[in-house]
Amino acid sequence: MYRHLSRPRKDWRRKVEEQGLTYAVDRAENGEVERPYWHEAAVYEVSEEEVEYLEQVTEELHGMAVQAAHRMVDDQSIMARLGLPPQATDLVRYSLRGPKPGMTLYGRFDLVYDGTGPAKLLEYNADTPAGLVEAAVTQWYWLEDEMPDVDQWNMLHERLVQAWTRYAPRIPEGVVHFAVGANEPNEDWATVAYLRDTAREAGLIDFGITMEEIGWDHARRVFVDAWGREIVTCFKMYPWEWMLNETFGRYVLDGSSSTTWVEPAWKALLGSKALLPVLWEMFPGHENLLPAYFDNPRGLDRYVVKPMYGWEGAGIRVVADGIVVAARPERHAAGQECVYQQLTDLPAFDGNHPVLGTWIVGGHAAGLGIRESDHLVTDTDARFVPHFLDAPRSTPEQVAAWLAEPHEEEHAKGEYRS
Repeated sequence: MYRHLSRPRKDWRRKVEEQGLTYAVDRAENGEVERPYWHEAAVYEVSEEEVEYLEQVTEELHGMAVQAAHRMVDDQSIMARLGLPPQATDLVRYSLRGPKPGMTLYGRFDLVYDGTGPAKLLEYNADTPAGLVEAAVTQWYWLEDEMPDVDQWNMLHERLVQAWTRYAPRIPEGVVHFAVGANEPNEDWATVAYLRDTAREAGLIDFGITMEEIGWDHARRVFVDAWGREIVTCFKMYPWEWMLNETFGRYVLDGSSSTTWVEPAWKALLGSKALLPVLWEMFPGHENLLPAYFDNPRGLDRYVVKPMYGWEGAGIRVVADGIVVAARPERHAAGQECVYQQLTDLPAFDGNHPVLGTWIVGGHAAGLGIRESDHLVTDTDARFVPHFLDAPRSTPEQVAAWLAEPHEEEHAKGEYRS
């Protein structure tokens, strides 16, 4: 695994925004300089052997996580830690073991890996994973523009269409509603827009709504959209822990609603950090896991404190020898119970620290997205960097020359950080 410097394409921002990456650049506020999130001034090279290894790890971790879900739903002490309503246990158990298994579409594992040792699991984004457009679409078009003769670990689009096609016979009238919170960030809206495209390609009919537009028809006892249509199948870019604690959540909890939700309720278990200590208890010493515990760090000298349902670094505290060496604001994670996971050093490529997001779709490993940061916590300051598979006939010098080929126009000074 290598990191190469690369010359950005002419007019790169327009290109990626037209491809759906509407959040390619963090908008400037309060006089700050715009900060690119999509970062093609660098590129990661991975080998076919490394990809084969990561595919195996991703699918094994998913299988282990499903086993952990069965363990969690039977342990009331674990369910109580999640902050879900008490009735959620029956809902989750039915979605996992009921006669009609839930439709689970996709998820993303965040791994630490540099090609030299075992990959280590940081967390599993199993309920509402974002980062899909840049991984499935934007970096693929970058490859076609810049390195059309090499490959990329990227079967995301094909896998998503296959998954929808497989589920199609179970979807009444072939209609799927796609819902996102009205005030959620552009990344969530873009994710939903792209998933609608993949469902449409599979022959399904898609309707877009906001979560706030979902209503309850008391006479028919069904969820309905803004036009009064029954919502029979719904993909929601909205966390289960929010949904079940809201007013309309009671219609899901008490069994009144017959709506099929994608992702199913049991994914709320895997999307929680409670998964980490449960996995460590079930598979102690597994080479792809880090020691993790509830309640306290159990003697760990270096560890990370993670809120139960935090994302984008919210509420993270990094502790080394009793000293907090990094911390992030709690934001949405305020008041949540925490888990304690052993700290592992992120790889360093000239001061850049990558975290590998390996995607699983329909139970199959499907692709790779790499985010990197300048510090210990991968948060909203992280940037997405494309990758390619190594070309066996190319030397490192040839690859470097390839990536540095001149373009018609230099990038503005300072537009990318080195």
